[in-house]
Amino acid sequence: MKKIFYAPLLLLSSLLYAESFTFQEEVRVVTSKPEYRMVTTRTPFQECWDEQLETHYAPTPQHNDGSGVVGGVIGGVAGGVLGHQIGGGSGKTAATVGGAIVGTLVGKNLAEQNSYAPPPPPTYRTERRCTTRYEEKSAEKFMGYRNTANYKGQSIVKYSDQPLEFIHMSVTVSY
Repeated sequence: MKKIFYAPLLLLSSLLYAESFTFQEEVRVVTSKPEYRMVTTRTPFQECWDEQLETHYAPTPQHNDGSGVVGGVIGGVAGGVLGHQIGGGSGKTAATVGGAIVGTLVGKNLAEQNSYAPPPPPTYRTERRCTTRYEEKSAEKFMGYRNTANYKGQSIVKYSDQPLEFIHMSVTVSY
């Protein structure tokens, strides 16, 4: 029973008497060296050029000016006349009708072929094209001074904007 009572009492008394204190100390700097780092910057710029593009137009719609009908009639009459002269006897009628049909088809096709306009020559338009490119530049940049000191066998490093003579330390001792 006594052991159970003494263990917490011992723990509580050690916590009450535990103390620490802090003091400031200056340590002389042994070396102070400037540090540089390679820094790369990328600057965007636009590169543009003009490009010639061919423009195609849809064919013009057919105009029904009657030239196919007129050609068919003229072809039919010419075919009928030729068929009438070729045929003889009862075949004369069949040759006239056949010549008229063939003449009509040939005359209509020839008339329609002549009514088509040739396609216009290609035209070109200028279009501006651009792309983004990057220019890279690398340079060494000053990062600061690396100040090194020794304190009780250990190396201490502190970075600063200028070389230091001393490094100021805060030392805490607990017991």
